[in-house]
Amino acid sequence: MRASTLTVINIQGYFIEPTVFVDVDPTSEIHCEEIFGPVSVVKSFKTEEEVMALSNNTDFGLMAGVFTQDINKALRIASEFESGMVGVNCISLMMMNAPFGGVKESGQGREGGIHALRAFTDPKTIMVNMSYK
Repeated sequence: MRASTLTVINIQGYFIEPTVFVDVDPTSEIHCEEIFGPVSVVKSFKTEEEVMALSNNTDFGLMAGVFTQDINKALRIASEFESGMVGVNCISLMMMNAPFGGVKESGQGREGGIHALRAFTDPKTIMVNMSYK
């Protein structure tokens, strides 16, 4: 694993400067887990099948991204990602009226939009047979 810039400072915790990791083993922690910090893992691939296998081979699925000028390819790939959100030509673009949340071990439910209200409801179905005597 190579890091473009890596500085770790111990000042009441651990901090890392914005860092891009390249040549990361696909089974390594930094590749497979969610890292909430100014870091990114960059991995090259040859086929869509290869990148989808690498992307979906994780227990997490908060957000994915695809960058292309081909909107049909973008939508096809976006639908194959196992993630709660997918950015096309962007990462982490948020809209407060759109659902926010992941799949797998990346959270439960959704925040934002009408989908968030479902967490506060307890729907009930009542069926009545009006022909019963």
